[in-house]
Amino acid sequence: MALAPAAQFKTDATRVAADDDHREKIRRSQQNFQRARELRKALFQDWEGARSTAQSIKAEALEHLDKHLIHFEEQLISRGVKVYWADDAKDARDYVLRLAQEKRAQTIIKSKTMVSEEIHLNPELERAGYRVIESDLGEFIVQLRQEAPYHIVVPAMHLTRGEIGELFQNKLGSEPTTDPEELTMIARKWLRQEYCRADIGITGANFAVAETGSIAITENEGNARLTFSLPRVHIVLVGIEKVLPRLADLALFWPMLATSGTGQHMTCYNSLVSGPRQAGELDGPEEMHVILLDNARTRLLADAEQRDTLQCIRCGACLNVCPIFRNVGGHTYGTTYQGPIGSVLTPHLRGLSGWQHLSQASSLCGACTEICPVKIDLHHHLLHNRRNALEAAKNPAAHFPMQIFAFVMNRPWLFRALTRFARLLQPLHRPIQASDIDPLAAWTKSRDLPPIATKSFREWWEERSNGKS
Repeated sequence: MALAPAAQFKTDATRVAADDDHREKIRRSQQNFQRARELRKALFQDWEGARSTAQSIKAEALEHLDKHLIHFEEQLISRGVKVYWADDAKDARDYVLRLAQEKRAQTIIKSKTMVSEEIHLNPELERAGYRVIESDLGEFIVQLRQEAPYHIVVPAMHLTRGEIGELFQNKLGSEPTTDPEELTMIARKWLRQEYCRADIGITGANFAVAETGSIAITENEGNARLTFSLPRVHIVLVGIEKVLPRLADLALFWPMLATSGTGQHMTCYNSLVSGPRQAGELDGPEEMHVILLDNARTRLLADAEQRDTLQCIRCGACLNVCPIFRNVGGHTYGTTYQGPIGSVLTPHLRGLSGWQHLSQASSLCGACTEICPVKIDLHHHLLHNRRNALEAAKNPAAHFPMQIFAFVMNRPWLFRALTRFARLLQPLHRPIQASDIDPLAAWTKSRDLPPIATKSFREWWEERSNGKS
């Protein structure tokens, strides 16, 4: 029987945290991204000013989201694009399935889109009998392994070149190799055939420009361009929060996304798609469909306290600095969006009762808030989720520990007495030996418990002050 999300998280976190090799791979990847990002940030005249500007643009877009979305839709329709407003994941999936059936499609090729992962599109299409091929290299690799993406930006972050080479040898019949260029060429050769076979191409959108009715797609491999230009039908899956008011806003958001996400000055391929093939044009799809997905986003938009979560540009920077992500890994989260942003966002998208444990999986160090290019108050939103979960539970026992804490902290004399008493308990904890029964073993199994100081800071300060007088 499948475990509940919280129990599964605890099981997987315990297993991955004990895997030193796995943790080392993630640590190296995070450090590489951090070094590259710091170098690129230096190219901005004022990085903090750029963050503030980006924050204000996204805030303004959300404040007037209704108007921007309507204008975005009007611009698209004027060029022959079919726009569909999907209330939830099922609504979006059903539209894609109806379209695939109508077009008598057999093969569907997809570039990287987290929204398709969010709505679990691939399994639904495969159950209906369609061949679904991921064209992004990282997504293609994890698809061959029948895994979910490990990271928002780097789906195969957890794999070595050797593991990928062995995978290609087993699944694609390639010659053994661990050379990155050779591995890329193996995937490229295999995928080129699929582009030509595909009846439908599905992409996401990094940004949706309201002013011009354009889909902005950012990538490093050129696979998205082939995905939306070669098949007869192009489907775009985009969350309604991805809107930018003006085309000029991309002059900030494109380099900021690249810098925060992968430490590049600019991503290799940046495309603007505004409609299907027009009269006199030689390439492009015959039809273009844009699915605007709500899926609880309007409910989050109505929450003035946490609305800024929708400002996220999916750069993955918060994952790359998070100590929890480093230790438990991306798959442990059990949801589409991992790390700090996933821990904040998932309870809103999938329900607080089943996913409140993600907000507890944080040290509240604040590194995620500090690194976020659009200044989302991530670590405070984790606290907001914790508070909301307690209030929703309506369980007096859940409040009891904090009530005790408040009672003690409001009585200094009691706090001092308990501090002195704690020293008397120190002998109960000894280095664990085979014959020992350690009452604190559950705590000290993965943590150090340093000896309690013989003198508290308060006592030291009082002695020092008295000595001076």
